[in-house]
Amino acid sequence: MKLVVVSAGLSVPSSTRLLADRLAKATAARVPAEVEVVELRDLAVEIAHNFTNGFPGRALAAAIEAVTEADGLIVVTPVFSASYSGLFKSFFDVLEQGVLAGKPVLIAATGGSARHSLVLEHALRPLFAYLRAVVVPTGVYAASEDWGAEGLAERIERAAGELAGLMTGLSAAGPARDAQPATAVEASADGSAVAPAEGPVRRPRETVAQSASAGRGARTDGFQVVPFEQQLAALRTR
Repeated sequence: MKLVVVSAGLSVPSSTRLLADRLAKATAARVPAEVEVVELRDLAVEIAHNFTNGFPGRALAAAIEAVTEADGLIVVTPVFSASYSGLFKSFFDVLEQGVLAGKPVLIAATGGSARHSLVLEHALRPLFAYLRAVVVPTGVYAASEDWGAEGLAERIERAAGELAGLMTGLSAAGPARDAQPATAVEASADGSAVAPAEGPVRRPRETVAQSASAGRGARTDGFQVVPFEQQLAALRTR
């Protein structure tokens, strides 16, 4: 299997790349996959040229091929102006329509303040839903104060588990087998089992009548079953 990580961090070192690496490590620990990292910072010029001439450069073409062939994606962007970065959006704009359809994607973002955490829900998730990707339920946002604090590691592990589950589930998916309905087994007069005929088992009419007559006055589930005519006769004698 192949896991591709798309990181839109700009600085070196980058908290965006750090979060991407931690998510990739947690996912690879759950599913055997080859991990490839696409660093968008190195592709900025080729992405711009692709918009003007319509042809990707060699490095950009390799990145597009990696994303297209991936069994799962981890995408991480810094927050710029309360949304994903322009470089991040531009990369997914140059992809052909339908490339991400049905592909499992884990979304993540980094920012300087926890106030931007909703970028996952109002920007990233709608983007990949439009691209028809399968976005894992848990997105991971890391503010500056989250590094080394309690909670980030748990979110990373939970999101990685969800992505690994989708990757293995989609890879192993096959035609569902229809459950065979249980069949009743009839008994012959001597007590030996008889293979049932197709369709519902029908009881003879006389057997049903005998059961009804035998059940008069019998107890069922702890209650006394009294026929209506007996109840009416008891009222008349009073």
